[in-house]
This record gives sequence, structure tokens and C-alpha cells, in this order.
Amino acid sequence: MSLHPQHPTTLTIFCKVVDNYGDIGICWRLARQLRHEHGVAVTLWVDDLKSFRRICPGVDLDADHQLVQGVQVRHWRGQEASHAPGEVDDIVIEFFGCELPPGYVEAMARREPRPVWLNYEGLSAEEWVEGCHRLPSMHPRLKLTKHFFFPGFTDKTGGLLRERAIGAERAAFQSDPGQAQDFLAGLGLAQGEIDAFKVSLFCYPFAPVASLFRAWERGAAPIACLVPEGVAADAVQAFFGKTARAGDSATRGALTVRILPFVAQPDYDRLLWACDLNFVRGEDSWVRAQWANRPFVWHIYLQDENLHHKKLRAFLDRYAVGLDSLKTFSLHWNGAGPGDPQDQDWQALWADLLADMPEMAERAGAWETRMLENGDLATNLLAFAASLR
Repeated sequence: MSLHPQHPTTLTIFCKVVDNYGDIGICWRLARQLRHEHGVAVTLWVDDLKSFRRICPGVDLDADHQLVQGVQVRHWRGQEASHAPGEVDDIVIEFFGCELPPGYVEAMARREPRPVWLNYEGLSAEEWVEGCHRLPSMHPRLKLTKHFFFPGFTDKTGGLLRERAIGAERAAFQSDPGQAQDFLAGLGLAQGEIDAFKVSLFCYPFAPVASLFRAWERGAAPIACLVPEGVAADAVQAFFGKTARAGDSATRGALTVRILPFVAQPDYDRLLWACDLNFVRGEDSWVRAQWANRPFVWHIYLQDENLHHKKLRAFLDRYAVGLDSLKTFSLHWNGAGPGDPQDQDWQALWADLLADMPEMAERAGAWETRMLENGDLATNLLAFAASLR
């Protein structure tokens, strides 16, 4: 699809990193998909190249302007730069409401034709999202209109980010035990860990990880918990009795904790595919877990006045219908249940969740089928942009 028949669509994304990896993770997936699947010429402005490089090792931290996997990457150093109308692309995405540089907005207003300006909002299962998706917002001074674009879980939203080939790639990986074995061995796992019940753990620091570790230690069956370096640092250090680095592992009782290096996004997808249960956080890994065809537990980004609890419940009311163990576990994992999360009976909570794992696996497949009916976000976004021209 092209907004102008004479040349490929051009698109700019402005990304301000707040959640370390979620913001840039989403923007990088969207940028790559638009470039590789739709032929869009994409420029990605990012203010934090260090976080970017942890999920994309090819990023040069010292470059103001670089080409990465076909995407023009610009280091967004502040709001003071001036811009000419010729620098403005057909579509401009303001990710998560980050404030665009005033000079860039002025250039947008002088460009002919004016660009499509989209505010890409956060993913939520709350009902109000449907009413706000695609709503216009007039600039108070300039002849510009910004439209809100919401990802979501119904056909009245923009859908979810998903590449065309991801389903086939995952199916091939999961149907061939040798692929998972080789992948996990490449991450340093011993055979005993590969044969154990495997859990990937990606969460925020306030998760009750230490309490869950204690429950896993006392279990009857071996569990291998795979943790990216720097995640759950306090609980991991307490478990190891020292600061742990990528490649380190330690075992207590039935639990082995192994520290993994941060990996590029395609390998993170494979990690989700290879594990029996995935703990994910924020938005990017949350969506990837929904494409992994595996049970998962979501740790939501913390918001003032516990607004995140409402968002969490809205998702669980859609996803976890009939899965009371997942609802209860998720609420306590996020501090949204009664009592202190650290004081819960995590051994009982885990036993209930483990007993429902077959139903959770079945739900994962049914949910994916439902989400596919909404189309993929990148295609939906381009179609909406074209409708505004």
C-alpha cells in the first residue's frame, strides 16, 4: 500500500524510552514490519540507544544516524532541533503520546500535503478504548489534526502487532523438539534444565519473586527458571547469595535459576516458544506471549492510584474466563489481590495454577485464533492512514 502512487510510503516514529525495553521493543517491531512486509521507508527516532542495543545488538551507540535492518535510525537528542518540511514523512507516529519536537511539528504544518499524524496509544482491554480509537484532535494553533490509534483485542481497535510469518515459524519450531533443544543448549542450559518444567521470568522489581522461588524450591518436580540478566535482581541475588551474571546458574531444592543474557527479539520469541510457562511484563513481551501458544502470566506496568489494577482486571475478564487459578495468581502477582503479595501462600497458588496448565494451553490457542480475526496492527494502521488522505 502506498499513500502516493509515485513513491513508497514514508513514515516516521518518535520513541521516548520510559519502560527500558517495552517502548523501543514495540517501535522496533513495528518499524521492521512496516519496512519488510509493506515496503514503507521508515525512520525511527529514539532517545535511548543503549536500551535499543540490548534488544538489537547491531545498534551503534555513537551514531546520530544509522541504517539498521533497512530502517533509518536517528538519535533523538532533545526538543531543540529545527526541521524543514522536506524532512517530514507521509505518516508521523507519536508513540505513547511522547511530545514531538516543536520544530518538527512546525515543519509538519508547512509540508504539502500535510502528513497523517497518529498518536499510537498503549494496549488495553478496557471498553473505553473502542470509543477513543481513531478519534481526531485538532492542534490548538496549527492546521494539523492528530488521530488516536489504539491497539486492542476487538475489531473496533487497531488489533495487535503480528508479523505474517510468525505463526508458521513458531509451528515449525514447536513441532521439532530438536530445534528447542539446540536453542536452549545454545543459551547454556544443561540437559537437566532442558528436561525440567521451564519458566521464563520477565517482571518488574515489585513482583513477589522471592516468595515464588521458595514455593518452587519445595516442589516435587524440577523447575528451571530462566531470567534475563538484571531482572528481579534482589530476589535473584538472594537466591544465589551473590550478584549473578549471564551464564550463572544455581539450584536449591527443585528449583534451578539460570541467568540469561538479553537477546535480540527473534531469539526472545524462541525462548517463549521453548518454555512451558512465560512470565511477561509491560506490553511488548505481553503481546509476544500471546503469539507463543503457551500459558503466560502478565506483570503490568505500575501506574499511580493503582490504575494498572483496573487494566489488569479488564484483560483477565476477557482472557481468563473460567480460569480462576490464573485470575487469582495474576492478581496476587500484581499486588491487586487482598493482603500483602509477599505473605500469600504461593505454594498453594502455584499448585492451583499448575493443575490448570492444560486448560491454559488450550486457552492460548483459542485466544490466538480470536485475535487473528482482527487483522494485524501494521496493516490496519496503514489502511487507516490511507483513509485520511
